[in-house]
Amino acid sequence: MSTPSAASVPSPLASFVSGEPVAFDGPAGRLVVTVAGEGPPLLLVHSVNAAASTAEVRPLHEHYRATRTVYSLDLPGFGLSERSDRPYTPRLMTDALLTTAALVQRRSGPTPLDALALSLSSEFLARAATEAPAAFRSLALVSPTGFNGTRPRRGAPGSTLHQPWLDTVLRGPGWGGALFRQLTRPGVVRYFLQRTWGAKQIDETLFADAVRTARQPGAEFAPLSFLSARLFSADIHTVYERLAQPVWMSHGIRGDFTDYRGKALVEGRPNWRFSVFPTGALPHFELTQRFCAEYDAFLAAAAGGHNGPST
Repeated sequence: MSTPSAASVPSPLASFVSGEPVAFDGPAGRLVVTVAGEGPPLLLVHSVNAAASTAEVRPLHEHYRATRTVYSLDLPGFGLSERSDRPYTPRLMTDALLTTAALVQRRSGPTPLDALALSLSSEFLARAATEAPAAFRSLALVSPTGFNGTRPRRGAPGSTLHQPWLDTVLRGPGWGGALFRQLTRPGVVRYFLQRTWGAKQIDETLFADAVRTARQPGAEFAPLSFLSARLFSADIHTVYERLAQPVWMSHGIRGDFTDYRGKALVEGRPNWRFSVFPTGALPHFELTQRFCAEYDAFLAAAAGGHNGPST
């Protein structure tokens, strides 16, 4: 991996987590990662949706900055990173993670890093870890996609679930922008967060941040790729099966994201560990201390060369 250049970056959109926003360039364009704390590096990656940003990892960012150097990344098309009109693909997102790993190793030393990703970003992190295994010591996948149902997803390497006809519809004259504006009205954002939580009560700060980030110029381009399934990998089961690092998969039991029958694919693998929380799809918001305790136990086991039991 090449070493990216980096510089402090001002932005009209303030960072959603504490620390220093650092901008850097690479194959995925201009990216921004917010850095805080001291200690071994920890990379945090938000999910993909209509209004995603590092606000989704804030409880973990603020918790771990006391003991780790935390790098919270805004993926291409989201938050403080570049939001240009271009195809948003798993390749672009994976390149963003590989470029970020190079930056982390430049700043924190050439040691493998621990990384955590939410939902669809788990697919990008897994792919990055198979392509650059020496860069990642461990992976934490929170409510990962690719495990719903039982149909295998072992398509051609790098293939996606992209629906070109839907992409054409979404990118018709003015339609995509209009649809995005409807999807990111405050009432609609609240509705989808309630479905994510599986409850009426949500995190109000996250709600406000989601509404704010969705109002930025170019905010619709990455979500439109998400809606056309361009960002979902058709070969993700092959990717998950190739992971050699210790992997911690966690998820909740409420809301829209509760079908994980497909995890049987990896349950028997000795490098995988599992936790299930009585929460929605963002357990680190609802049970921060318990979540971090279980993550810490996984990290300690990974550092000791064993994986420990699942819960």
